[in-house]
Amino acid sequence: MAAIAGNATVDRFAAALDDLDVGWTLTTVDELSGELERFSEPTVGAPFPFEDLSLPDSIPRASESEDVKDANTGVTAGVLAIAEYGSVVIGSEPPETEPVSLYADTHVAVVRAEDVVASMGEAFAELGPRLREAGGNAIIVTGPSATADMGALVRGVHDPGDVHVVIVE
Repeated sequence: MAAIAGNATVDRFAAALDDLDVGWTLTTVDELSGELERFSEPTVGAPFPFEDLSLPDSIPRASESEDVKDANTGVTAGVLAIAEYGSVVIGSEPPETEPVSLYADTHVAVVRAEDVVASMGEAFAELGPRLREAGGNAIIVTGPSATADMGALVRGVHDPGDVHVVIVE
């Protein structure tokens, strides 16, 4: 695999996403809006919890839309990503984040490259103090929903059926 922006941890994260059959894109802050517009409409998003990166104005906020359950694509921020598993950590704030990540057929998680950590241990070391101080919770998402309850593995049975990660340099 070719190096991504010279960052071995992000390279490892991208390789883990490939292993999970999760699509991913590397982009810049300036190109983020255009990158997100290529996903199937209707699209709905949850406000990003970052000061330096925000949900583009072209994507309706879940709090402004009654179409969360009808959206084809839900866009959320990932507050951390875990390279060893290809996992994205979704925070509980703002409160629209969880439904936006679950109800749409496709979940697009936007992760800043600086928020990709190498291991689960590093993720817990960073999340623990953050969650104790601010309260709330976090969900660790690894690929699309899947179940083998009835025999064969079925993806997307509990939505989302597809996950795409946008890594922002």
